[in-house]
Amino acid sequence: MSDASPPVGILLISHLGVASAIQATASRMLGTLPLRNAVVEVAFDADMDQLARQVDLLLRGLDQGAGVLILTDLYGASPSNLAERFDRGRTHTRRVSGLNLSMLMRVMNYAEQNLDELVNTAVLGARGGVVIDRA
Repeated sequence: MSDASPPVGILLISHLGVASAIQATASRMLGTLPLRNAVVEVAFDADMDQLARQVDLLLRGLDQGAGVLILTDLYGASPSNLAERFDRGRTHTRRVSGLNLSMLMRVMNYAEQNLDELVNTAVLGARGGVVIDRA
Protein backbone atom coordinates (compact mmCIF):
# COMPACT_ATOMS: atom_id res chain seq x y z
CA MET A 1 0.00 0.00 0.00
CA SER A 2 1.47 3.34 -0.96
CA ASP A 3 1.62 6.14 1.59
CA ALA A 4 -0.95 8.15 -0.38
CA SER A 5 -3.71 5.54 -0.49
CA PRO A 6 -5.86 4.90 2.57
CA PRO A 7 -6.73 1.31 3.51
CA VAL A 8 -10.01 -0.37 2.65
CA GLY A 9 -12.43 -0.93 5.54
CA ILE A 10 -13.97 -4.35 6.16
CA LEU A 11 -17.53 -4.94 7.38
CA LEU A 12 -18.60 -8.48 8.27
CA ILE A 13 -22.37 -9.05 8.23
CA SER A 14 -23.64 -12.48 9.21
CA HIS A 15 -26.19 -14.48 11.12
CA LEU A 16 -25.82 -14.32 14.89
CA GLY A 17 -22.47 -15.66 16.12
CA VAL A 18 -20.81 -16.30 12.76
CA ALA A 19 -18.91 -13.08 11.97
CA SER A 20 -17.81 -12.41 15.55
CA ALA A 21 -16.32 -15.90 15.80
CA ILE A 22 -14.48 -15.54 12.49
CA GLN A 23 -13.21 -12.07 13.43
CA ALA A 24 -12.06 -13.27 16.86
CA THR A 25 -10.23 -16.25 15.36
CA ALA A 26 -8.50 -14.11 12.73
CA SER A 27 -7.50 -11.64 15.46
CA ARG A 28 -6.07 -14.45 17.54
CA MET A 29 -4.10 -15.82 14.60
CA LEU A 30 -2.76 -12.50 13.29
CA GLY A 31 -2.50 -10.57 16.54
CA THR A 32 -3.77 -7.28 15.20
CA LEU A 33 -5.98 -7.13 12.12
CA PRO A 34 -4.32 -4.71 9.69
CA LEU A 35 -7.55 -3.36 8.22
CA ARG A 36 -10.17 -1.41 10.14
CA ASN A 37 -13.13 -3.74 10.58
CA ALA A 38 -16.49 -4.15 12.27
CA VAL A 39 -19.13 -6.83 12.73
CA VAL A 40 -22.91 -6.74 12.40
CA GLU A 41 -24.80 -9.89 13.26
CA VAL A 42 -28.42 -10.39 12.29
CA ALA A 43 -30.79 -12.18 14.65
CA PHE A 44 -33.72 -14.01 13.07
CA ASP A 45 -36.17 -11.51 14.58
CA ALA A 46 -34.03 -8.41 13.90
CA ASP A 47 -35.46 -5.04 12.96
CA MET A 48 -33.84 -4.65 9.54
CA ASP A 49 -34.45 -0.90 9.36
CA GLN A 50 -32.67 -0.40 12.68
CA LEU A 51 -29.79 -2.59 11.50
CA ALA A 52 -29.62 -0.63 8.25
CA ARG A 53 -29.08 2.56 10.23
CA GLN A 54 -26.33 0.82 12.23
CA VAL A 55 -24.67 -0.44 9.04
CA ASP A 56 -24.83 3.03 7.49
CA LEU A 57 -23.01 4.52 10.50
CA LEU A 58 -20.40 1.75 10.47
CA LEU A 59 -19.76 2.19 6.75
CA ARG A 60 -19.17 5.90 7.25
CA GLY A 61 -16.70 5.15 10.04
CA LEU A 62 -14.89 2.41 8.14
CA ASP A 63 -14.52 4.28 4.86
CA GLN A 64 -11.34 6.34 5.00
CA GLY A 65 -11.56 7.15 1.30
CA ALA A 66 -10.73 3.75 -0.22
CA GLY A 67 -14.15 2.17 0.28
CA VAL A 68 -15.47 -0.73 2.32
CA LEU A 69 -15.55 -4.41 1.48
CA ILE A 70 -18.69 -6.02 2.92
CA LEU A 71 -18.35 -9.76 3.59
CA THR A 72 -21.57 -11.70 4.24
CA ASP A 73 -22.11 -15.30 5.19
CA LEU A 74 -24.89 -16.56 2.91
CA TYR A 75 -26.01 -15.02 -0.35
CA GLY A 76 -29.75 -14.35 -0.44
CA ALA A 77 -30.21 -14.55 3.34
CA SER A 78 -31.02 -11.58 5.58
CA PRO A 79 -27.39 -10.49 6.21
CA SER A 80 -26.64 -10.45 2.49
CA ASN A 81 -29.91 -8.67 1.73
CA LEU A 82 -29.06 -6.07 4.36
CA ALA A 83 -25.65 -5.53 2.73
CA GLU A 84 -27.31 -5.26 -0.68
CA ARG A 85 -29.00 -2.05 0.44
CA PHE A 86 -25.55 -0.47 0.59
CA ASP A 87 -23.92 -2.34 -2.27
CA ARG A 88 -26.18 -0.68 -4.81
CA GLY A 89 -25.69 2.97 -5.50
CA ARG A 90 -22.61 3.37 -3.32
CA THR A 91 -19.47 3.58 -5.35
CA HIS A 92 -17.27 2.83 -2.37
CA THR A 93 -18.72 -0.51 -1.27
CA ARG A 94 -18.46 -4.00 -2.70
CA ARG A 95 -20.12 -7.14 -1.34
CA VAL A 96 -18.82 -10.71 -1.33
CA SER A 97 -20.86 -13.57 0.12
CA GLY A 98 -19.62 -16.89 1.46
CA LEU A 99 -17.74 -15.51 4.46
CA ASN A 100 -15.34 -17.98 6.00
CA LEU A 101 -12.09 -17.82 7.95
CA SER A 102 -9.94 -18.44 4.87
CA MET A 103 -11.57 -15.49 3.13
CA LEU A 104 -10.98 -13.09 6.00
CA MET A 105 -7.41 -14.27 6.58
CA ARG A 106 -6.57 -13.78 2.90
CA VAL A 107 -8.08 -10.29 2.88
CA MET A 108 -6.17 -9.29 6.00
CA ASN A 109 -2.92 -10.62 4.56
CA TYR A 110 -3.31 -8.41 1.48
CA ALA A 111 -4.20 -5.20 3.29
CA GLU A 112 -2.30 -3.08 0.76
CA GLN A 113 -4.74 -3.92 -2.05
CA ASN A 114 -7.45 -1.58 -3.28
CA LEU A 115 -11.14 -2.40 -3.05
CA ASP A 116 -11.45 -4.13 -6.42
CA GLU A 117 -8.34 -6.20 -5.79
CA LEU A 118 -9.60 -7.21 -2.34
CA VAL A 119 -12.86 -8.44 -3.86
CA ASN A 120 -10.90 -10.94 -5.95
CA THR A 121 -8.63 -11.78 -3.03
CA ALA A 122 -11.64 -12.53 -0.84
CA VAL A 123 -13.12 -14.88 -3.43
CA LEU A 124 -9.80 -16.65 -3.95
CA GLY A 125 -9.35 -16.99 -0.19
CA ALA A 126 -12.78 -18.54 0.25
CA ARG A 127 -12.33 -20.96 -2.63
CA GLY A 128 -8.77 -21.80 -1.66
CA GLY A 129 -9.93 -22.76 1.82
CA VAL A 130 -12.10 -25.55 0.44
CA VAL A 131 -10.03 -28.70 0.05
CA ILE A 132 -11.16 -32.23 -0.76
CA ASP A 133 -8.93 -34.70 1.02
CA ARG A 134 -8.94 -38.41 1.65
CA ALA A 135 -9.13 -38.41 5.43
